[in-house]
Amino acid sequence: MKVSLLVTCLSDALFPEVGIATVRVLRRLGIAVDFPQAQTCCGQPHFNSGYHDDARVLARHTLRTFANGQTVVVPSGSCAAMIKLEYPHLFHEDPVWHPRALDMARRTHELSDFLVNVLGVEDVGARYEGKVTYHMACHLRGLGLRTEPERLLQRVKGLEYVPLERADECCGFGGSFSVRYPGISGAMVQDKAAFIEKTGVSAVVATDAGCLMNIAGCLRRRGSAIRTLHLAQVLEKT
Repeated sequence: MKVSLLVTCLSDALFPEVGIATVRVLRRLGIAVDFPQAQTCCGQPHFNSGYHDDARVLARHTLRTFANGQTVVVPSGSCAAMIKLEYPHLFHEDPVWHPRALDMARRTHELSDFLVNVLGVEDVGARYEGKVTYHMACHLRGLGLRTEPERLLQRVKGLEYVPLERADECCGFGGSFSVRYPGISGAMVQDKAAFIEKTGVSAVVATDAGCLMNIAGCLRRRGSAIRTLHLAQVLEKT
């Protein structure tokens, strides 16, 4: 089986190790990975800010870039949700691009969704020695993915999993939300950091780079030694 990796903007710019970890996990499972070099932003920042015409420009580029018919794997619930849920709406009146949007939506999967629900794998052969908790990224709910990351973590050898209080509450990032409403966003991430510290873990795991960036910054400002890790970074370890 061969898949195409959509690495996402934040991972490309700030967390390249997440893309590398994703490829390593997939290859360990016998999956060949293609990386379309022309990929850029999926258009979500423009869409969320109301600039739908600009979002369509980027969406068309993404649809052309991933037009090879392969399954697309995304280490991000938010970008996967943009493609699966919003692309069809962006082009709902366009007879040319709407079918292409529906096709890519069907082929696109967030990483944990692909592993658990497409491959049927929960134990990827990972080993991680340490106590960790898990923050649920908001867009996973929109995709109907509620347990997949936790099921993967619980099958990692050596890992002690500690449930997080109010794990499904937003960390306050929300893309441009954190810029528009910094006071509210800051209060939300402070709550999230306090719950994480309460668990006594050495690391918190999430599936989205935006959450990781926001939570990591808050923990650092609080003087915490707790690490932030993407799910792929845990699953790649053996």
